Amino acid sequence: MLKNPSECRDAWKTILLFLAIVTVISALFHYAIVNLYPSRIYIGSLMWCPAIATIITLKLKKRPISSLNWNWGNWKYIRLSYFTPALYGIITYILIWSFGFGNFANDETITNWGKELGLFGIGTLSPTFTLIIAIILVGTTEVIRSAATTLGEEIGWRGFFIYELRKVLSFTGVSIFSGIIWATWHWPVIVYYGENVILELISFYIVIISMSFMMTYYTFKSKSLWPAVIFHAVSNVYIQKILPELTISIKGTEHWLGENGIMFAIVTCLFGIYFWRKAIKEKM
Repeated sequence: MLKNPSECRDAWKTILLFLAIVTVISALFHYAIVNLYPSRIYIGSLMWCPAIATIITLKLKKRPISSLNWNWGNWKYIRLSYFTPALYGIITYILIWSFGFGNFANDETITNWGKELGLFGIGTLSPTFTLIIAIILVGTTEVIRSAATTLGEEIGWRGFFIYELRKVLSFTGVSIFSGIIWATWHWPVIVYYGENVILELISFYIVIISMSFMMTYYTFKSKSLWPAVIFHAVSNVYIQKILPELTISIKGTEHWLGENGIMFAIVTCLFGIYFWRKAIKEKM
């Protein structure tokens, strides 16, 4: 953290400038998603708004884009940034299945998923092999595809924003403040498309702030923005594309699963507390 009051004021001006730019640019695509159609084009464009805002802010501040941490970093943090969100996603759904908030997919459901993925074009597979191959394929190729859009967010949020916040806030302050901003940036879509808006907003804020602690930790430890890109992509794929396909919904399931679900909020909160305590212990 900076000690000089003048440098602190300059850091806050940069932070507010970035937030103003990202708000204006994002508003255009939020409008398109809410009032036109939530297509991949608009959603993908929205996810690149933080990166565009970062580039504009750097240009206005006469700082080079190369000042961001583009280096790949330690492979250790790349691996952990894959397995951590995969782990908390799996734990979330195991709890959902165990407590009866949803049922684990039967053979028919798995077979239908395999057909949707085109796996039956290579021969007849048993549901078990279909499940294994589907998870491997979606957990790799879909993560790579997803990273193309999460990169846009992470250039802004973790590549630039949290480093500016670090100049004026502690690790705890950076994680909470950036998490609140990140969650608020999503709220127009959640409010418009949510069914139980209050519950979903509360759960979503808990999830995003908890993820912020984890991603801030990996970003600062690795000194690279790439672990956050991988982390974000893996989290989206497991929570949106893999685990829901393995769950048969029953009455009330919608309140527990997904990125706005109660169980996901509980599990990510526990993970967030672990990373917060770990960061404090390591004096980050």
